[in-house]
Amino acid sequence: MDLLLTNLSSPVVLAFGLGLLARAVRSDLAIPPQIQVYLSIFLLLAIGLKGGVALRGQDPGNLLLLLAMTIAAGIATTFSAYALARIALGDDRREAGALAAHYGSVSAVTFIAANQFVERAGTPAEGVLVALVVALEVPALLVGLWLAHRGEDRRIHPEHHTLREVFTGKTCLLLVGGLAIGVISGPGGIKAVDAMYFALFQGVLMLFMIDMGMVAANRLAELRRDWWKLGLYATGVPLLHGLAGVLLAHACGLSAAGAAVFGAMLSSASYIAAPAAVRAGLPDANAGRCITAALGLTFPFNLGIGIPLYAGFAHWLAG
Repeated sequence: MDLLLTNLSSPVVLAFGLGLLARAVRSDLAIPPQIQVYLSIFLLLAIGLKGGVALRGQDPGNLLLLLAMTIAAGIATTFSAYALARIALGDDRREAGALAAHYGSVSAVTFIAANQFVERAGTPAEGVLVALVVALEVPALLVGLWLAHRGEDRRIHPEHHTLREVFTGKTCLLLVGGLAIGVISGPGGIKAVDAMYFALFQGVLMLFMIDMGMVAANRLAELRRDWWKLGLYATGVPLLHGLAGVLLAHACGLSAAGAAVFGAMLSSASYIAAPAAVRAGLPDANAGRCITAALGLTFPFNLGIGIPLYAGFAHWLAG
């Protein structure tokens, strides 16, 4: 309960709530599209730089173990999200595959929020987790599309195009690029830009979360028929994945903070890379429904309740 109250009173979560309030009272508050793009570029590059500095000197054997664990977890959560969509929501292969691609993948913003949560608690997570974000995203998108296309003409391979979209997309390019710059430059080299990317990080994140709150409020307004089923799916599936992620990370030797962040990663749903991939690979699927669930329901759930819950569970496991 203390972790929950601390999280709900943090500037990041309160900024998200301000965005929700702005839409609820029909305020004219708006962040221009060009500023939205800048904010996302800033945050992704900053978290990549920070992770790259922390990754320098990482044991290669441990890195390979964590990468293998992450890829396996991404595939497992995609299958889980697909099966639950078929059973609980009654979706056909195409719609279940689209949801699975979103819920097996990862939200970079949820990852950033979880990182900030454990840093505020005074126990920062391992820098290697930035590399694991990218490792978690790619297999989920490919497996989700494969599940949706099973039984179709094998000569059709939209996933080839989607793989290129994932690797050249903004999220992957900035995270991997920032990671590489941080590793090569090291702590000494990064000092030249830390006033820009580290000192201003919290303030920029608050602006971004205000915008996310307004976008989430717009998505919630789109819920119509069977909203309660989608609501249960969009909170129950992340909870299942998040708790399993904490257990897995703890078993692989990550700290309590690292396990909490990894659990948040597995519990998150992509609303940037996955919609683009689904639009390219599954043009007939209901992409709006997937984004509404991921951004309008799962993201607020994780931001307010999920992250402190995973942190509490991780600390309990650590004894």
